[in-house]
Amino acid sequence: MREGSEATRRSLLEAAAHLFDERGYAGTSISAIGRRSGLTSGAIYFHYSSKDNLARAVVEEHFASWPPLITRISAAPAPALDKIICMSYVVARAFRDDIVVRAGARLWLERTAINVPLPPPFVDWINTLSELLGEARAEGGVDTHVDPPTTAAVLVCAFFGTHTVSDALDSRLLIEERLTHLWLHLLPGLQSTLPAAALVERARGCLDQPEPPPSLPLPPVPT
Repeated sequence: MREGSEATRRSLLEAAAHLFDERGYAGTSISAIGRRSGLTSGAIYFHYSSKDNLARAVVEEHFASWPPLITRISAAPAPALDKIICMSYVVARAFRDDIVVRAGARLWLERTAINVPLPPPFVDWINTLSELLGEARAEGGVDTHVDPPTTAAVLVCAFFGTHTVSDALDSRLLIEERLTHLWLHLLPGLQSTLPAAALVERARGCLDQPEPPPSLPLPPVPT
């Protein structure tokens, strides 16, 4: 019985996530979620009590996806700087491909319309990157002038700025190419040991993931 209830809640969550991602919070109704999930409005209210609580559940699921990913990458047998770069690509792919992650991100941007408190973003990412940057400096992977907390905040701002631009201009189709451009600009300021392109190529394989499929070429940066 419990397994059936959990499956129903998950089905509702995913149906709502698709609609929140496509239409936003205000444009999504309980009746539309019911049609998408094949369940009645009464069933939706039974499991989540309100659209606000369903939106919060999507955002919470978005945030819940990150700790296992961070643990997995942190345990990889790779230098700390490689883990940071690798993590950025894995997260970028989640924002591109995972409907719950995409919906959670959109809902957080629309948080003023949602009448329940939502978990704060970015803080955990800054703390995680600060720890990894501290490890990287101890390993000699980044230069000694790098201050982990300050640099972590800059990297988080740069990454999510890149994500926002890619979302607006190409619906995230070019997020990996844009992320590569970002690292090619940032890495020379973090370390002077390896060419940035070689470091990115090495780091992207820290989880032995298959190569991503070919994508559209990124337009050249105007000079």
